[in-house]
Amino acid sequence: MKTYKTLKTLLSILTFVLLSNVIAAQTNPDSLTTKLQQTFTKESLPGMYVIMTDGNKITYSHSFGYADIANQVPYSANTVQNIGSVSKTVIAVALMKAIELKYFTLETDINDVLPFKVTNPNDPNGKITIRELTNHTSGIVDNPEIYHYSYHFYPKLRAYDSVSVNTLNQMGFGDKLKDTTLAQFFFNYLSPQGQYYGKANFGEGPAGGTSSYCNIGSALVAYLIEIKSGLTYADFTRKYILKPLKMDHSGWHVSDIDLKKHAYLYLDLKNRFPLYDLVTYPDGGLKTSPEDLSKYLMAIARHDKRLLTEASYQAMFTAQFSKEHPPKNINLTYRNKGIFWNLYTNGTIGHDGDDPGVGTYLFFNTTTGKGGLFLTNKYLPNKQAIVDVLVKEAEKK
Repeated sequence: MKTYKTLKTLLSILTFVLLSNVIAAQTNPDSLTTKLQQTFTKESLPGMYVIMTDGNKITYSHSFGYADIANQVPYSANTVQNIGSVSKTVIAVALMKAIELKYFTLETDINDVLPFKVTNPNDPNGKITIRELTNHTSGIVDNPEIYHYSYHFYPKLRAYDSVSVNTLNQMGFGDKLKDTTLAQFFFNYLSPQGQYYGKANFGEGPAGGTSSYCNIGSALVAYLIEIKSGLTYADFTRKYILKPLKMDHSGWHVSDIDLKKHAYLYLDLKNRFPLYDLVTYPDGGLKTSPEDLSKYLMAIARHDKRLLTEASYQAMFTAQFSKEHPPKNINLTYRNKGIFWNLYTNGTIGHDGDDPGVGTYLFFNTTTGKGGLFLTNKYLPNKQAIVDVLVKEAEKK
């Protein structure tokens, strides 16, 4: 009888331990989900997808809400949407590949590559290097009277709501530029003979002296790659980045994407934006899915040799600004700049993205190799609550 009671007690203890382990195993991801759900609900997001990786595989993958609210279509790992300025990290990889192909160097004067001469009227004898384009100190700035008109909307492709379009108009977004290529746009914007050329397209002082985040300057790097490679930037990145990583659901234009998989982009939980492309598409126009983007994130975090050499990765992630002599208008307390990538003082490297109906973030921890990303189909003014949760999760060893 004692033996039976002892055995029964041991079995009870063992069962308790096993159940406790199961509960503990469920608690960690569920805790992450709970925290993310709180922000998702608080921010009234229509849909969101979050992925965490360890550099080699996905360790967490979770859907929140909808890609299409009206038809109750869940936001899935294969849902496609614009990712905004996270696209600039792709320019960084493409640039380093172009340098490996010996098209130019980071110190190359852009006027040595362009078919027209760029003249900054505020610094007419100055020189602009490719490096200065990548760290946003080139002196070229986004003139809102021009840049916001470089968006091309497709109202006939799917349903949208007039409230969203009216909001776009109030914000200065339009569809007024006739340019269809990077070559046309940059001649008109940067050449003294161009249709949009003017002092408002440039900042004060010489290149290298002042930091001013610039979408147009970023896309100019992609145009330089086009000139030297003989390929469109879309084709160059497809050849050297998207295809090697099997990012089969990614592209730069609406015409590249299966619209059945494309999320609706929302102003709020009721009003939808029409689909759109950008004339300066390299700076923010990549359309991809969470699953495809996770392949890219893992490749970058582990310095995948299918994309770049180790030397190129090291150069891409080298801090551009010294603490002793930073350019004007930049605070190095929280981050420095690599080649387009943000080098955060918390030990992570990444980039965020914004656009109408778009909020995104991608990063990896340089110590643990872990990383994360999220995509949401609504503009999110402050991503910090989500970012903090994911960054903390990636710190765990």
